[in-house]
Parts: sequence; C-alpha cells; structure tokens
Amino acid sequence: MALIVMKFGGTSVRDTKRIYNAAGIAARTFNNGDDVVMVVSAQGDTTDMLLEKAEEITRAPSLREMDVLLSSGEQQSMALMAMALGELGVPAVSLTGWQAGFQTNRAYGSARIKNLDTERLAAELDKRRIVVVAGFQGINRYDDITTLGRGGSDTSAVAIAAALNADRCQIYTDVDGIYTADPRIVPSAKKLQAISFDEMLELATLGAQVLNNRSVELAKKYGVELEVLSSISPAGGTIVREVLEMNEGMLIQGVAKDTKVAVVTILDVPDVPGVSFKIFSLVGQKRINVDIILQATGREGNKDIIFTVPAADADTVRGLLAENLPRFGGRDVSVTTDVAKVSIVGAGMQSHPGVAARLFEALADENINIRMVSTSEIKISVIIDAADADRAVRAIHDAFMEDVGR
Repeated sequence: MALIVMKFGGTSVRDTKRIYNAAGIAARTFNNGDDVVMVVSAQGDTTDMLLEKAEEITRAPSLREMDVLLSSGEQQSMALMAMALGELGVPAVSLTGWQAGFQTNRAYGSARIKNLDTERLAAELDKRRIVVVAGFQGINRYDDITTLGRGGSDTSAVAIAAALNADRCQIYTDVDGIYTADPRIVPSAKKLQAISFDEMLELATLGAQVLNNRSVELAKKYGVELEVLSSISPAGGTIVREVLEMNEGMLIQGVAKDTKVAVVTILDVPDVPGVSFKIFSLVGQKRINVDIILQATGREGNKDIIFTVPAADADTVRGLLAENLPRFGGRDVSVTTDVAKVSIVGAGMQSHPGVAARLFEALADENINIRMVSTSEIKISVIIDAADADRAVRAIHDAFMEDVGR
C-alpha cells in the first residue's frame, strides 16, 4: 500500500464535471488499496472573481482581510470534492489548511510555511478516508488565516508529501506534462519525460507556468519526486527529480517567456563605493525581487544602473527611487514595462560552447533587438521588446530543436 498526494489545480476542478473527474481519479487509486491525500485549488477563475469583489469595495484592502477572502475559494473546492467522493461511495473528509496543520509566518498574501503538524492528517488516513485539503493556505501565530501566494497549492501538496514521506506527489493540471516551450506558441514543442529540479526551478522562475517555483524549491530540498499529469488525458506525464540519466547531447530542456517584467534605469549615479548598496537595500526592504542587473560606465565619473523587477512592482520601485534620488545622487529614474524576458534552460549548456552565439543568431535572423542579457551555468535570459516575445520563443526553439529535450 502506497501513500499518494494528488494536487488538482483550478482548471481541474472548475465545474461539476471536472470535480467528478478528479474525484474518480482519486477514488480509483484509493480502491486499489492506496492512501490518498488530495490538495485542491479554487475553481477556475474564482480567485480573480474574489479580487474583483474586493476592488469593488476598496482600492487599498487590508492584506489580512484579503487572505480571509481569498482562502474561501479553496474551501469551496475542498467541500465540493469531498461531497463528490461521497457520491462515488468513497469515504472522505475535507480539511482547511489550518485543520491540516499548516503553520506559517505572518506575511499575509505570501506566507511561508514554518511547520506542518501532520497529526490530524495521519489520524484521518488511519480511518481509511481520502483527505481533501484546501491548498494555498495556513494559519499564523496569531491564529489568522494566511495564504501562500499564487500557485501556493503546489507548495501545499509538496509540503504534505514531504511531511508524510509520501510515495508519490502528483500534480494534475490541464496539460499532460512539461513541454520544451508553451505548445500554444510553439506547436512543435516536445513533452519531456523527465527534468531535473534545477532545470525545472529555472523554467518556473523564468515564466513557465506549469509548476510554482516555491514548490520546486521545496521538492528539491526534501527530495520529493514530482509527477506532472493531465487530469483530462490518460497520457503519461513528466517526472521532476534530482538526478537524470547522463546524456552527452546539448540538453537544452526548454524555452520560457515572462511578459510580467519591468526594466528600471537610474541615470548618472556617482561611480563610488556603497551606491549600489543604498539602491538595492531600499528595494530589498520592500521585499521586491531584483533579477538582471547591469552597470554601465557613463561620463564624468558617473554610471547608469539598470535592473529588472516584476512588472507588478514597477510603480512602487519608481516612486521609491525617485523619492530617494538625493541619497545616492542619481539624475533620473525611468521604468519600462513593454518588455519581455525570454530564456533557455539546460544543464548541458555549461559544457557546450556556442550556445549564446546560436541564441543571438536566432534573434538576429528575426531582426529582434536585445536590450539586456543574463547568464548562469544552466540558463541564458534576454530582455527584448514585448511585441517580439512569441516570435523570439519560436525562433529560439527552432534553433535548438534538435537538442531540446531528452
């Protein structure tokens, strides 16, 4: 008998038909003798609908109250799923995040899991019930409801699998695995049979939307092998694990794009020690992630500092830096949001010369201009005009087609 954790995303539970479909998958596994924990997201566009309702009330809602509101979507899904399982003749019980033992810090809207008390989960499994857990949520030290941020149900599922030492953690979505590019943009994209944690983490961080990057971090940390599957199609999915078989090919695993990016430019900053610290410590205090950073030597002992942030934080960063210009002596701050980040990821890049040249050639052939470049051992990212993003993804994928995937 195995213990299987199954996570079903919003599209997999968006209506009654999909709920019964997901319930059927879990019921078959349970009836084969395995223990099952289901983690469910809010149905379809429920979270967006709740956000719109909040905007009808106020433009500046309390983060605490937003967590109370948004957590209701998953609670609706968990109750409906438990009811569907009951109709299929399978014993089931639904638990909120806090009933399931999720204890978090107090960062409303983007809470981190501090501890997972599995006593209630274990007790319900011992009663031979399917346990349906509301993903995305927990409780902090003040007994307030918290949420884990977008994609947090993936993190909930991985945390449960790690804490219970589950045999498998299955992530059910509306696609049948992880592809070398978004098939909606690149029809020739290939489905990967397997991908490493490091490669998947890069792709998730760089814009691939199949898995939440925090869930991949957690899976890597605790050695939880993931399986990404379709809740609609019976086809095999993609395994995400630590070690893959050796292969001397290029090992470019995927091309990703992120259009939710902004480029921040600070002009004529004094070229003296400590200036960069003053700038990025201000941004860090607001918990804003900075990605690509460039420094360009200017005239008369000054330099320009250019970096990228999430587009959602663009206005905050612009206002913060403009207000503090006298502290670091810059002349002007500008923010551009009509950009996109396109990236290639693959563990084999570090040992194969010419990867960057091939990428740049593919973009040049399409007359696509590169604004910024960032590299690491397993990825290359370029910032380009947003209007060119889809064309760039196709061109890069075609350039590496023979080497993409395993």
